[in-house]
Amino acid sequence: FIQMLRSAKKRDVLQLLKRVPEEMLPFVVEAAVAAQSVASLAALSDFLDFGKEPKSLLEKFLYAAAFSPQPSGELLRLVLDKLDGKQLAPEVQETGIVAMGSLIGKLCQQKLCGLQEVERGVETILRGLRGAEEESEVVIYLLALGNAVLPETIPSLLDHAEEGPATVTTAAISALRRFPAWHISGKVKQAMRRIFHEKRKSYEKTCRLAAAEILLDNEPSPMDVINILLAANELETETATFLLLKVQNSLRADHHPARKVMKDIMRDPRINNYNFFSKAGISSSFSGPLTVTQDLLSTFGLDLLFLEGGFLRKSVSDFSLFSHGRRLHAAQVTIEAQGMESMLGENVLEGQEEPELMAGMSAIFFDVQLRPIVFFQGYTDLMAKVLLSSGEPTSVVKGNLLLMDHHQVIPLQSGLQVAIKLQGGLGLDISADMDVSIWEQELKTSINTRGSLAIDFQAELDAPFLQATLRSQTEVETSIQFDTILRFSGSPVLMCLQLREEQVPYR
Repeated sequence: FIQMLRSAKKRDVLQLLKRVPEEMLPFVVEAAVAAQSVASLAALSDFLDFGKEPKSLLEKFLYAAAFSPQPSGELLRLVLDKLDGKQLAPEVQETGIVAMGSLIGKLCQQKLCGLQEVERGVETILRGLRGAEEESEVVIYLLALGNAVLPETIPSLLDHAEEGPATVTTAAISALRRFPAWHISGKVKQAMRRIFHEKRKSYEKTCRLAAAEILLDNEPSPMDVINILLAANELETETATFLLLKVQNSLRADHHPARKVMKDIMRDPRINNYNFFSKAGISSSFSGPLTVTQDLLSTFGLDLLFLEGGFLRKSVSDFSLFSHGRRLHAAQVTIEAQGMESMLGENVLEGQEEPELMAGMSAIFFDVQLRPIVFFQGYTDLMAKVLLSSGEPTSVVKGNLLLMDHHQVIPLQSGLQVAIKLQGGLGLDISADMDVSIWEQELKTSINTRGSLAIDFQAELDAPFLQATLRSQTEVETSIQFDTILRFSGSPVLMCLQLREEQVPYR
């Protein structure tokens, strides 16, 4: 369908968009974005009215742009023009900002940072960040900078990481974690040390742990590792347990940049002893390989951080691919619940502000940070959701994306040429649900991921005296459901984790 659209005129694409049945329209919009021809982008520009179209269709258009494997300056200009100076629904505005960041990052990877559209996009994000008044707005602009991965924005991210409230600090640190190791300079590490060791002010535990992870994951110095381990002795049981498990994970993982330093430190019996590593919390951190080949390592990681009273504070499930020193976040889903201490009758530590009651989720797919989703914010909202719950899961992302788009002509020694085309499309449907039952004192979370990948490969030899074509098509479907159930009516807190994977058909 994409190949057909690439050879179509603007008039034909526009007519198709206007006449196609409503249920097929999102598919055609996604395909027109993926085609990225001058005609298809011009047709989309005429067809999409951001004032009238339903939110779901506009989000589909923006996510299709964000996931585009090799976007053009024209695609970024189309997104900028559609978002510029309009009063939009908050969901569309936020999706547009993170999509803008993703497009800027991918254009810079193609050495197109000097384009006028890129400069305009960067200025739009930075201006928005300076003018943002609400915390939620600041967070969105910081996540967009994380998608863009521009080294010149690091000072701004550091400033927000050190000075902002907890949610802003978390967003700024998660944006910094997207940068490759060579951008994590001494200045960045110094700021992370100040946050972890609370040199200037007190920070929320998840912010301190995120700062420690940046230090441990980016060629750490032996002194940093020793200081983090020593500090773990002063932390609350759950936070210390989580941190020490992170350190032990890096010892087990062959690919981890801190492994050699850790092994050297662990030779010292003053650190590697029972007193240090016998924290009895229920928090856990696990990471292990799924596939190992000469060129590729794929890993699955699961982090669970609990409050002292046994309530789940944060869970992160992560599927990553490592190849030749680079990392791709294939999928990372984070579910957070904060402010639950007061509901459980726990006291907040002295000097720390009591966080607002909130539960939400954020996700990264194929290195694109999506718009965060809030399940509930504040006690009134929670009660409304409990009493008026529809039982329907919240859709995180749903659509069809072009992941690979490669065209190459290879000259052979015989003087002939072979033309190679490779395209890969992904159908994705991810939904999440969080259900809090006050009466039964239960918390249930569920993440459902369904995906199908189709890859089309074609090699064509075309000469006056012979023609040969080799074609291969591959399809794979998968479905993974991750559920957690927490019952906190008694002590100890009961917990059930379930990871269900359906049979994977591969054709």
